[in-house]
Amino acid sequence: MRITLVGSRHFGVATLNMLRDKAVEIARVVVHDGEDRLAAAARAAGIEVVVQADPKLVTPQEIAAGTDLIVTAHSHARVAQAAVRAAKFGGIGYHPSLLPRHRGKAAVEWTIKEGDAIAGGTIYHLAERMDAGAIAAQEWCFVKKGETARELWERALAPLGLKLLGEVIDYANAHGTIPAKPQDEQFATKAPSLPPQ
Repeated sequence: MRITLVGSRHFGVATLNMLRDKAVEIARVVVHDGEDRLAAAARAAGIEVVVQADPKLVTPQEIAAGTDLIVTAHSHARVAQAAVRAAKFGGIGYHPSLLPRHRGKAAVEWTIKEGDAIAGGTIYHLAERMDAGAIAAQEWCFVKKGETARELWERALAPLGLKLLGEVIDYANAHGTIPAKPQDEQFATKAPSLPPQ
């Protein structure tokens, strides 16, 4: 399995390390900022790094040739559908909510703001609409009383994302396909960015 990883920050690095532990080839890492810690970690591992020309869009030219799967990890850029179609298995991303609930950049913050007792994570197929692609894997967790968004992310949702991404990649390796269950639009909610507290 040949993977192009698109991402940033700590979760991007954690995903890179998880992928390196598996029997996959990381063909390229795509970042929106060449100084990001994911770019530094990839260069240190001898992996090619490409910086997006447009921080909000990943183009087909930025995806490594012969990519089987695009994996996004803490990327707020849209991956062009032409790029997704060029990869054998398309693309998947991790969203820290039980999609279709809390689609958007501030899913964890909205989980806390809405007082949700249950949170979760979803591996979804990259689609034209943000966070709206078919679900490949999903798992829930409880939210602790008084927990902040950052605490929930660090305690439960980031580790859950790594686990689910690993499981989906293992499944694709073993079966040559990725599960895809359409999201139920009647339950979709938005999680736009919130002003800083």
